Amino acid sequence: MSHTFDPTVLREYDIRGIIGETLGPDDARAIGQVFGSMLREAGGSKVAVGYDGRVSSPILEHALVEGLTACGCDVVRIGMAATPMLYYAEASGEEIDGGIEITGSHNPANYNGFKLVFQGRPFFGEDIARLGERAAAGEWMDGTGATETRAIMPAYIDRLLAGLDGVDPEALAAMRIGWDAGNGAAGPALEQLAARLPGEHHLLYTEVDGNFPNHHPDPTVEANLEDLRALVAEKGLDFGIAFDGDGDRIGAIDGEGRVIWGDQLLMIYAEDALSRHKGATVIADVKASRALFDHVAQCGGKPLMWKTGHSLIKSKMKETGSPLAGEMSGHVFFADDYYGFDDALYAGVRLMAASARLGRSVTQLRGAMPAMVNTPEMRFQVDESRKFAAIDEVKARLAASTADSPVEVDSTDGVRVTSDDGWWLLRASNTQDVLVARAESDSQQGLDRLMAQIDEQLKLSGLERGESVGH
Repeated sequence: MSHTFDPTVLREYDIRGIIGETLGPDDARAIGQVFGSMLREAGGSKVAVGYDGRVSSPILEHALVEGLTACGCDVVRIGMAATPMLYYAEASGEEIDGGIEITGSHNPANYNGFKLVFQGRPFFGEDIARLGERAAAGEWMDGTGATETRAIMPAYIDRLLAGLDGVDPEALAAMRIGWDAGNGAAGPALEQLAARLPGEHHLLYTEVDGNFPNHHPDPTVEANLEDLRALVAEKGLDFGIAFDGDGDRIGAIDGEGRVIWGDQLLMIYAEDALSRHKGATVIADVKASRALFDHVAQCGGKPLMWKTGHSLIKSKMKETGSPLAGEMSGHVFFADDYYGFDDALYAGVRLMAASARLGRSVTQLRGAMPAMVNTPEMRFQVDESRKFAAIDEVKARLAASTADSPVEVDSTDGVRVTSDDGWWLLRASNTQDVLVARAESDSQQGLDRLMAQIDEQLKLSGLERGESVGH
């Protein structure tokens, strides 16, 4: 027997597709058999499995568990859970060797997928490619594994609350916060967490509904924060927090309704963390604001710009011993007093803690940030065969033209060009046939000049910035 996946589903950071079109139970079963076999060959035997609130998730979970047990792995089923709860089960369970969360994350309701952890590290890139090759060749073990069901919610909530240890209880008790679970998988955990948090808490859309009837659960899109913004305004709350569909991305607004973007949240977390971890490295992806890297340096930390992608960031954190990292997309990773994975519920708790420890409200912290003029993340369709080649052409042209100029070119992930006007970025998405662009300046005129440079480089490669497409 062998299994061939649709070529679009095996991606850089995870496995993801459209239910009934590119992804189904047979794929889930094959993932279980091959992943389980790879784990057994590495000396492991027990896998934690969880799933999000999508309509298709229970069917995929059933097939995945069949595949895992058919290759001789034992399975710990944690049921419906946010992705960080699955990560927690894997990280805290001494006898657990791997973990798989079935989730479509922030994608539309007809998508689903798999996020995988292998012996405490992200399973991505070459691992996923190898899984596809082995499935096509029918390379998997046979065996008979056992299954057990484990309720980990109580221990997980206790662990989240530990993020407030040692923080002034009076400052926490005075906080009034809005939360929007977006009908995603984090809803039940949020209800239990909020019931035990100090302060006053107002919750939106905690009922899990895989059709997402209120708004799409992607907190990086400002339109999806409108209900939270209205709640904060109506109740006069201090700030609001929103989650994506599987609870590993955080979005936030302050008491005045201003969005606190991923890199701005990281500025708050960094100031707090660096007060306790002097000189530590703080990592952010190439889409993050210059203001963040400057702020980390001002707080005595070492700013490090790295490639976009939660698996790549987690790997770099381990390599550098960094206590904190984050992405523009709202993935924030705490490794100082936590496990180093992205957990939006824990990030919400840590925002409370940071505000209390720094002695300033979230609104004050947001208001003190420099006013940068920047674009949102612009994503436009480019043929798969051209996207990386076009970036290489831009790099080559810049190398030839900037030899004697004050322009700085960083090619960590695509091309990030810094000049007196600010910076612009062009990179190829690892997961879609799109190029990503972003620019930031101190003035609108500067931003216009930067955008003209992006457009000129695209034109020289026979491309143009078309309509922006979603994730």
